[in-house]
Order: sequence, then structure tokens, then C-alpha cells
Amino acid sequence: MFKTIADSADCKVRYVIRFLNAKNVKPAEIHRQRVEIYGENAMTDGMVRKWVRQFNDGRTNVHAEARSGRPSVVNDGLVAKVNEKIR
Repeated sequence: MFKTIADSADCKVRYVIRFLNAKNVKPAEIHRQRVEIYGENAMTDGMVRKWVRQFNDGRTNVHAEARSGRPSVVNDGLVAKVNEKIR
């Protein structure tokens, strides 16, 4: 029936959510359509609803916010100790 898309950039997926939300398509229907096209690679219903809420609250940027991630435990002192043990 439809051609499925194996992989798509996250921002492109969010553009579709933003577009359909602007057309007053309900989040559940947006998710259903995404599953139909993206199959198992589809964003979860909860994430679709989260993005819809953010767009309804005025967000226009479809790119995810930068995150700092997990802090590194490696420092100069640790590197020096490891080098010393290796030698």
C-alpha cells in the first residue's frame, strides 16, 4: 500500500509532526501515520505527544537541544597514573 522509509533524519520527522499538528491532526493519528510509513523505526506515541505539546507551547525549532551527556571521569591525573603503571 505505502512505501516504507527505513531511516530518516530526526529533524525531518519532527517537521512532519509540526506540519500535521498545524493542520490540527490529533497526536494519536500522527503516530498511526508514522507507524504506517516508518514501521518499527517510528517514534513512540509518547514522544509524538511530547513534540506536539512543545509545538503547541510555541516551539518552532525542530532540532533537539544539545545535551552535555555523561560527564567524563578521565582527567590529567588519571591519565598520568595509567601511563605510570604501563611504564
